[in-house]
Amino acid sequence: MSIFQGRPESQSRIIDVGWVIDPAREASLIWDAPHKLSLPEGRTSHAKGLSNCPAVADHEARLFEVSCPIDIKLRFFRDAQGNPSMAGIDGDQSSIRPQQFSQMVMPVHPGEWRHPQRPLIQVMTPLLFVADEPVWLTQTPPFYHRAEWPGVMIGGRFPIHIWPRELVWAFEWQDINKDLIIRRGDPWFYVSFETESPSGRIRLAEAEMTDDLRAHTNAMRGVTNYVSQTFSLFSTAKARRPKTLLKFKAR
Repeated sequence: MSIFQGRPESQSRIIDVGWVIDPAREASLIWDAPHKLSLPEGRTSHAKGLSNCPAVADHEARLFEVSCPIDIKLRFFRDAQGNPSMAGIDGDQSSIRPQQFSQMVMPVHPGEWRHPQRPLIQVMTPLLFVADEPVWLTQTPPFYHRAEWPGVMIGGRFPIHIWPRELVWAFEWQDINKDLIIRRGDPWFYVSFETESPSGRIRLAEAEMTDDLRAHTNAMRGVTNYVSQTFSLFSTAKARRPKTLLKFKAR
């Protein structure tokens, strides 16, 4: 039987998902583990209170939060020729060295922007999620935490049982007259998971970067430099993936 075929409802209520912070990446210790959503507001004991609404509670219980690993303090400007650029606003007081910052935080070429006046930046991460049965990940802004950013985080959705790629934080800078300020430890984005069973629950734990998982992720790394529609490669990735990619880490 294929590992991606459907399972009976009684067996699909608990779905294992692993998170991995690639230990081969520099300074991997700055990345905190994903954790269940922690709301800034309190809860009420009132029977009709919002926190006791089953639809709200079920939605919030399925959200996992990822914290920002570094201080991001950026200002957008244009040079004398009108070319877009950005610079850190802390200068010598920045907590991260300029070389390391430029390796993580990257501007997107203006030709790839969705709007000519809205710059895009990307922050590369060593974080990925993996599963051995059908699971789709959705990455969203931290909407419960009312982040006062001068634009919007660009979300995404893809199947982590086929395409367990490292996540990217993408930001569309809509008000270029305001600085982008995110502090280390701030809620950065949320992830949630869809499975074949709508009532299925996710069991999330740290997983190993096994040789098979590394080989599979290496095969998909950089494919955007060669093709425009990476989803067209899903069938190839599915056919070539090892039977098992998820191995929880023993602690």
